[in-house]
Amino acid sequence: MRVDINKFIGFCGCGKEHKIMVKDIIIESEAIKKLSMIMEKEGFKNITIICDENTYAAAGEEIKEIIPKGKFINLKSENLHANEIAVQKVYECLSVENDVLIALGSGTIHDITRYVAYNKDIPFISVPTAASVDGFVSTVAAMTWKGDKKTFTAVSPIYVVADTDIFKEAPYRLTASGVSDLIGKYTALVDWKISSIVIGEYICNKVCNMEIDAVNKLCECVDDLVLGKLEAYEQLMYALILSGLAMQIIGNSRPASGAEHHMSHLWEMEVINKHLDAYHGEKVSVGLILVMEEYKKIKKSIENGRCRVKKYYGLEEDMLKEVFKSREMYDSIMKENTPDPLLNVNKVILQNRLESIAEILEKLPTLDFVKNTLKRAKAVTTLEEIGLSNDVKQNSIRVLPYVRNRLTLMRISKMLEY
Repeated sequence: MRVDINKFIGFCGCGKEHKIMVKDIIIESEAIKKLSMIMEKEGFKNITIICDENTYAAAGEEIKEIIPKGKFINLKSENLHANEIAVQKVYECLSVENDVLIALGSGTIHDITRYVAYNKDIPFISVPTAASVDGFVSTVAAMTWKGDKKTFTAVSPIYVVADTDIFKEAPYRLTASGVSDLIGKYTALVDWKISSIVIGEYICNKVCNMEIDAVNKLCECVDDLVLGKLEAYEQLMYALILSGLAMQIIGNSRPASGAEHHMSHLWEMEVINKHLDAYHGEKVSVGLILVMEEYKKIKKSIENGRCRVKKYYGLEEDMLKEVFKSREMYDSIMKENTPDPLLNVNKVILQNRLESIAEILEKLPTLDFVKNTLKRAKAVTTLEEIGLSNDVKQNSIRVLPYVRNRLTLMRISKMLEY
């Protein structure tokens, strides 16, 4: 599957000219063999491949044959995170002469590589070893920096070389995590649309429609994915990369990350829970279910005429102090929430938009459809499956709107009685 880059660029009906930084995206069997041609075309001589022990096992030896002069930075897989510790290890191993970096891995390796590539001003190439996340072509790096979950400006790869023979062989749990990450786009796009009608935030309907179309097609082929069919795997990888391109086109993670991702980020911050042995996508799908349950309540309340806009008293500082106990984390969360996005919400406009919000929510797939699709894909759907008890549910719902300075319906719910 060769991705037509041209259909993502140029002037759009949204009034903006869309640009992307990726030169080519290859999703096919034996795609990795095209690396030597790319190196020759670009004139890259000093090549560094960043991987971990597992991703090296997946394709390291094959890359050695294709790029015999490539230098490997092989990070230890155990307790590897996209954080300041991993970045420092890469810095220590980098040579001054690097022409290009290759990210051989999935989410963590890509975030580490794109962060380093941006800060060292070195181009990088993406070689996914699992269809597990949508961040392969992202221009931001999701990092846990000194315990705090942050999004840093980074850089997109200049090429994506996704070899189906490689990422199809990843542990299926990683694949299911990719499905979970993608299905989370349903609420992410709803949050974007609601923000657009409430405060006039810029939105591109073409991007929204492309994403929804890709997610819907993925939902249709999850059974084939479980059966290991190559075409289904390529559809999943295409949808994941498309989600990343959407972020690149818009210039931020708005098309791909809403309240469902904020829930995942909250649990990754480990302020209301202990460390979870769960993948990012797994946490997203559980967050998605909780958010959809809450949005269902809001929709029903609007339709019954009970939902009202209430007086807003500002940030719940006492609650945030209680949750983010260390001074550093509390200061960081307060900085994240300055200025408070709800200060942009006009109460009268919000009240007048409630019916329109319900109409947007009506277009969401049903909760039963989402749960069934995730289960068919062998993805997780419950708190227990990621190591959390039901006791954290209400606390998660209460805190998650503050994790990112972004207007979502969960954030708006702080102004609603429903």
